[in-house]
Amino acid sequence: QVQLVESGGGLVQDGEFLRLTCAASENHDVMGWWRRAPGKQRELIASITKGGIPNYKDSVKGRFAISRDNDKNTITLQMNYLKPEDTAVYYCNAGTYGKYPQYWGQGTQVTVSS
Repeated sequence: QVQLVESGGGLVQDGEFLRLTCAASENHDVMGWWRRAPGKQRELIASITKGGIPNYKDSVKGRFAISRDNDKNTITLQMNYLKPEDTAVYYCNAGTYGKYPQYWGQGTQVTVSS
């Protein structure tokens, strides 16, 4: 059974930083982070391939950075200069090429106060 465990969420103020980490029970072709803000649909924030190629949502480019450690089966999302509109539940997910996302973590809450 595939397991994805997120950590690192919390409450910060506008302009501050957070780092999210996801530990997977196995390696995957693609891993990433999505989020669901209150009253909105879930959306892709960033993903990264096994080869280290990242993909970002336009609104977080330059502020967020995704990285992965294939030896440890972990990915990290460094979130800088957070804004109130970044408030959401952040989900780690993973999958194979062409089927991503297949597996989901439970989510971690990120709240940015103004």
